Amino acid sequence: MRIKQISVNGLFGIFDHVIPLNMDERITIIHGPNGFGKTAILRILNNFFNSEYRELKTIPFINFRVEFDDNNSSVLEIVINPEYAENSKESNIMFNLLENNINKDSFAVKPISFSSEREYSVRVIDSGIQRSYLKTIDISNETILFYKDNSEGIPFINLSNFNAREEPEWLEELKENIHIRLIESQRLLNFLPKRSSKQSAEIPSMVSTVSAYSDELAQLMQQKFKEYGTISQSLDRTFPIRVVKHQPSADLTDEQLRHKLSELEANRSRLIEVGLLDKEEDSEVQIQPQDIDESTKNALSVYVEDMDKKLSVFAEIASKIELLKKIINNKFAYSYKEINFSKEKGFVFTTLFNSSLSNSKSNTKTLSPTDLSSGEQHELVLLYELLFKVQPKSLVLIDEPELSLHVGWQVQFLKDLQEITQLADLDILMATHSPDIIQDRWDLTVELKRPGK
Repeated sequence: MRIKQISVNGLFGIFDHVIPLNMDERITIIHGPNGFGKTAILRILNNFFNSEYRELKTIPFINFRVEFDDNNSSVLEIVINPEYAENSKESNIMFNLLENNINKDSFAVKPISFSSEREYSVRVIDSGIQRSYLKTIDISNETILFYKDNSEGIPFINLSNFNAREEPEWLEELKENIHIRLIESQRLLNFLPKRSSKQSAEIPSMVSTVSAYSDELAQLMQQKFKEYGTISQSLDRTFPIRVVKHQPSADLTDEQLRHKLSELEANRSRLIEVGLLDKEEDSEVQIQPQDIDESTKNALSVYVEDMDKKLSVFAEIASKIELLKKIINNKFAYSYKEINFSKEKGFVFTTLFNSSLSNSKSNTKTLSPTDLSSGEQHELVLLYELLFKVQPKSLVLIDEPELSLHVGWQVQFLKDLQEITQLADLDILMATHSPDIIQDRWDLTVELKRPGK
């Protein structure tokens, strides 16, 4: 199930907007003057589908509708009742599910009540990676007072659903079927707790997002390499017996076998190039026509099948790294920088500058992620999120992708985005002020207008 249209009434008490999504090309661009609600619309979508109801209540609107492409013409309606004050015991948010224009179910969000301030253990889940902290909640506004490692064994509370306890089944099912991720305009810093061996309260620290993602990618690459090793051990252990029992296909010619071996070596070299395999893993298998007889053909057939299974572990992550590398190096070439990847470091940046004044032909220097310019970091963080932080078939909300980007990069952005949506299987809804991003694709745009226009 996908979202096909969203609409809002009474946004900021002024605006009514209708935004149909491009279902075929999977990219929709909303544009309009400042203050017309581009970012607010993205936030409303994100806050609902990620159960951030307190944030939802901070945006003034009357009615928000999300229409789906299912057989029942389902519509989710979010209704704000302004009669109830923020501190009222009555709910001022109502969710309605309509099917074929008939109201099927409704749910009123109940305010949270606390008897006293206390500590809750919070599980933060980000793209399958769980981090556990303690959080002190201020009763009045849920202010985060401090984080620290969870060593006391206090039961976990999933804070993202903290306001959504006892939700009906239809609402839970709807949010399970629709995945939303918001990539905000402020994306260069991450808010993470400090790592310490001491079991004392720690004040959270701001860290560079590009550095955090570099570490995260290194972990993902190591996980895949470990999985590759596990499969290799299993197959290698049974290889002799399978060679003895294997019956080669009569249709597999010597030429086809050599072609398969050639493809295998090309794939292995590709994985070395993106840092997923070490160079010592590259054991070239050069087979001459006279080397293949019935016995070698049998063993090599099993070998090819095994290697296909082993290397298939890397298929998805290798394609994503390759596309990221291609896009980034195309952009970074203008500033004499290059990105590569390794299982130990994640991102590996080098600068290569040819100087006629230098005795050497080139000067190469390794850079840290934070040595990149703000525009380079914005581009890398955005592309990494799209490729590695979002599950397939999600709707990704991008706020102001043009931030800190050179005009030339903005011109190329939409073409890069189209490649990413095809590989990662995503829908995109983005808000922009930049005609350079839109280029000649005004058919993908929806303009937010003033009342009466």
